[in-house]
Amino acid sequence: MTDTAVPQLWTNHLAGTLDFYKTLGYTVTHEQTRPYIYGAVEDHGCALHFVSAPENAVMPAERVGCLVVVDDVASRHQAFTTALRIRFGTVPTKDQPRITRFRPGQSRFTVVDPAGNAVIYIQRDEPGNVEYGGSTKWQGLARVLDNARILRDFKTDDKAAFRVLEVGLGRFRVEAPRLDVARALAALIELAVATEKHDRAAQFRAQLRAMKLSDEERIVVADDLRAADHLAHWLSETS
Repeated sequence: MTDTAVPQLWTNHLAGTLDFYKTLGYTVTHEQTRPYIYGAVEDHGCALHFVSAPENAVMPAERVGCLVVVDDVASRHQAFTTALRIRFGTVPTKDQPRITRFRPGQSRFTVVDPAGNAVIYIQRDEPGNVEYGGSTKWQGLARVLDNARILRDFKTDDKAAFRVLEVGLGRFRVEAPRLDVARALAALIELAVATEKHDRAAQFRAQLRAMKLSDEERIVVADDLRAADHLAHWLSETS
């Protein structure tokens, strides 16, 4: 036998919260408002329970609710995206509720429900030795790229990743290896799309096109460029 942890998340509007999770494919297994608020949903054998915030508690607008470990995080993100697009007409990526974007090869994404609970879905076999930035083995622009990756993929903070990478590129561009500069520009293109800085994305594309790269170097930056194109399509597609 193994233990099972069941998170209790806060909500001030139980019906709306449960309805949101129904949209994602969860089944409502319990719903009551008297003598106190309590609700529960379940999907793939994983349950989430909901209660009202404690009296006089300071309820932040958003808070990390729990981690959900899944077998195929990419397909789960796709299923949620499809369901949300059908429900809202487009993918909600701002405010509440919302879902964060997902890059090929990424191992996690976040859903923020209408009550502000952030549920992080993580690939079950995510490497246990993931480096969360600040590694001493990287220097200069390579280290900036690594820190921006953490902000983008694990902190889901595209604005901070963009800012860090733009400043770092300005600081280290002259001395950095050509490939690192190209990787930084490719990453900035995607982050500019994510943060709706479309003019900047066009500028970075022009700079990258102007670089004289070898075929091998172009292959290295191709993934980031494909991710930018995929993201633009994901954001613009409607039901």
